[in-house]
Amino acid sequence: MPVTASIPCTASTPCTAFDGPRRIAAGPLSRVAPAVKAVVEAGTAGPVLVFDDRSGAVIDLDLRGSADEVAARLASDPVPDEAPRGRGRPKLGVVAREVTLLPRHWDWLADQPGGASVALRRLVEEARRRDAGPARIRAAQAAAHRFMTAMAGDLPGYEAALRALHAADRAGFDAATTAWPADIAGHARHLASAAFGEGASEKGQSS
Repeated sequence: MPVTASIPCTASTPCTAFDGPRRIAAGPLSRVAPAVKAVVEAGTAGPVLVFDDRSGAVIDLDLRGSADEVAARLASDPVPDEAPRGRGRPKLGVVAREVTLLPRHWDWLADQPGGASVALRRLVEEARRRDAGPARIRAAQAAAHRFMTAMAGDLPGYEAALRALHAADRAGFDAATTAWPADIAGHARHLASAAFGEGASEKGQSS
């Protein structure tokens, strides 16, 4: 059973749609949804699945009504936006929450330039930068794993491809996916590219 996307999706969400093993559209959800609706209405054998390119999970797309109604629902999805700012110092979006530390930790923070809050924010940002590479790899592995489970779970080489994915073995991954339908293999390799320390420019797909 494919995992449904848990990351909020909007009209601009990057996604890829498949009709069985054939890729039918890729790009922002607002552009992919009409193509998916047309294929479904044509009576395809399917299954037709839309994957969130960020997470590899299936997007539960509401295709009821006309194409305009589908587009209107996507356009009405909540998207992050900044509230109008008044005069004065801009808001930083600071959230106050409880932090539990030992006395020696509080003493050290109190001695830092700017005080405890500034020091804590600086430490968190430094930790985030250090974790950026490993976090990107983990996200790519998770996305590729979800997509492969949904689309290639019954294909030859699936288990070998998963082992290679999580071992960062690009050559093994490519070899294990060679016999897969071209569109499935291509998208799996695209999602997995960051797991092998590569950029996302390898996708080379057009809708």
